[in-house]
Amino acid sequence: MNGNKILKFIIIDILRNKWVITYTLFLLCISLGLMYFSKDSTKTIVSVLNVVLILVPLVSILFCSIHFYNSREFIQMLLSQPVKRSTIFFAEYAGLVISLSFSFLAGVILPLSFYGISVILIYMSLTGVFLSMIFGAMSILITISTDEKVRGIGVSLFLWLFFSVLYDGLVLLIYFAFNDYPLDKFMILLTSLNPVDLSRVLILLKLDISALMGYTGANFQNLAGGTTGIILSFVILTIWSIAPLYFAYRKFIRKNF
Repeated sequence: MNGNKILKFIIIDILRNKWVITYTLFLLCISLGLMYFSKDSTKTIVSVLNVVLILVPLVSILFCSIHFYNSREFIQMLLSQPVKRSTIFFAEYAGLVISLSFSFLAGVILPLSFYGISVILIYMSLTGVFLSMIFGAMSILITISTDEKVRGIGVSLFLWLFFSVLYDGLVLLIYFAFNDYPLDKFMILLTSLNPVDLSRVLILLKLDISALMGYTGANFQNLAGGTTGIILSFVILTIWSIAPLYFAYRKFIRKNF
């Protein structure tokens, strides 16, 4: 059994999962509904973006956690076969990310492409895939580190809540506590430490709608706007997608299932 066969089996199995199908259809309904009620393409993209930044990380980290926990017996069976651990790990990860990315692209990007292929749409496609990769890698790292399913899923949900909801509040607290000091460059660092914030800023930099960026996004635009900010955003998102995957891989290689 080689890696391609394992990957193909995992992708087919996930795409047939009722929750993934529901996820795809829900995104499709949201996108089509917003397109119908909002005739302006920019307003539609901003509205869809707000949904994507909440839903994609949540589904990615939650579904990947549940799937990895439920696949323990399948992984144990593969480990008993003459297959490298690295092959099993990357097949599992790639299968999850490819399936969730396909659902995102089919549910969001496909209907929005009726407005025409634009740079903003390409950026949204890339950020959606990056978020699927990042939160998928985080979930695998958590599930490998935590054998107890309920605890692992709880940690995954808290991580999503932190990055999607709580982070901006903490940034504002830091700002009000230390507003007598020059914090502009420090705020760029804080933006880089949150992939959800970074993804939002990346799209809104291109749309030039600073009012919707939040405090960290507005600072990012002022200090690193334009091409520099976009390149920097993609570099940091790439690091975000590699770092948790690397640590998850190291733990997987050493873990006794």
